[in-house]
Amino acid sequence: MMWIIAAVVVVLVVAIILRKFALTSNYGKGDKSDVQFDDHDHHHKGLTISGSSACDYGEVGVRMKIRSYTLEELRGATRDFGVQIGVGATCRVYLAELGDGKFGAVKRIMNERGGSRRVFLDEISLLLKVSHPNLVSLLGFCLDREEQLLVLEYVPKRSLFERMHTSEGQKAGILSWESRLSIGLDIAKALHYLHSQAHQPIIHRDVKSSNILLLDDNHAKLADFGLSKLHGPLKPTTIKGSFGYIDTTYLNTGLVSPKSDVYSFGVVVLELITGLKSSQGPTTLAEWTHPWRMNHRNDIDLMAAMLLDPKLHGKAHFGQLRVLVELTNWALNDRWEARPDMGQIVDTLCTCVQMQPSTCLN
Repeated sequence: MMWIIAAVVVVLVVAIILRKFALTSNYGKGDKSDVQFDDHDHHHKGLTISGSSACDYGEVGVRMKIRSYTLEELRGATRDFGVQIGVGATCRVYLAELGDGKFGAVKRIMNERGGSRRVFLDEISLLLKVSHPNLVSLLGFCLDREEQLLVLEYVPKRSLFERMHTSEGQKAGILSWESRLSIGLDIAKALHYLHSQAHQPIIHRDVKSSNILLLDDNHAKLADFGLSKLHGPLKPTTIKGSFGYIDTTYLNTGLVSPKSDVYSFGVVVLELITGLKSSQGPTTLAEWTHPWRMNHRNDIDLMAAMLLDPKLHGKAHFGQLRVLVELTNWALNDRWEARPDMGQIVDTLCTCVQMQPSTCLN
């Protein structure tokens, strides 16, 4: 086992050295994924999606140079891991001063919290393959004295979860309807890139509001590739993810696909609509809202009264709400083949955002 890990580390170091010369080119603009989805119908329950995108999918960014750090460098940059800005299931995240007025976020994998060298190396490997304006970028890493540290792009604002679901986050005011649409579109673009435009198709496997980091109230980036995996032949795998977001098909079969991310994204859209967390006690938000989403689609006033975040005081676009509820129903379908792919979701959201302003629901 140790020789395998050593070999992977050597390959990574060599790859990073080579990338210092090559990664300023348009890395990541490889051939389109040849993954085929079962559902190619662009018409769904009243939603019509054009064949071409109604807006820019987001340009694949130029990959920044990756460097390796010593433990002493990162201890100094983080003030001996003194300013914690986040925590995950297997890690803690610290603010780092990288010089020249630049900041980074240092993700420290914790063995005592279930972190492993294999997961750490897998995350580096995946982050080296991607570059998109709506994905948090890898700046560097450290493998030193049993420490496993990732140096990531620093996103200064709170996560979507904190912004929407904590009193501290709401001190800045309630996130507007327009902001919620814009954030949803940014994350849809990120997932479309991972599934269909990255050099190799990637399943994120942990799409949730706490992994959506806000640049401001209108723009967001998807973070945390700790559970991500390359999309390949379907075979049962250990179920990973967070309660309320996990695809029901994945839960029942152990099989994961890009359509599993689609399901999780549907839950995020429900959070944006309702202002509620992904779980309501022992019940998931998808289950809790199901009767209203499915049975009152033709009564927009009743649907809004039951589903729309009351903190918005009705300040939401009538037509956009209807489209988002239909999109959520589509994404949360129990059958993979009946769900849209992320390209279809991007098209739908672009069309939705471009709807002309009209009277609010109140």
